Amino acid sequence: MTDRPAEWAYVTRPADLGGFLRRRRTQRGLTQAELADDLGITRRYLVEIEQGKPSLYTDRLFALLRELDVVLKVEAP
Repeated sequence: MTDRPAEWAYVTRPADLGGFLRRRRTQRGLTQAELADDLGITRRYLVEIEQGKPSLYTDRLFALLRELDVVLKVEAP
């Protein structure tokens, strides 16, 4: 067994987070339909998350992070 370094990224906008999640999903061999079904959401909603489609929630969340000078880092072991 080889130790694989953790994959990580700084997230400054919804598209950064969506891209990271998309890469992680594909690395795990999951289709959008499979993951959406596992989560109990529609495939279309998952597509919007992966594309970083703006929403009121994400707009406010990332505005809050910027206002407070907070850096969000995501990591997949």
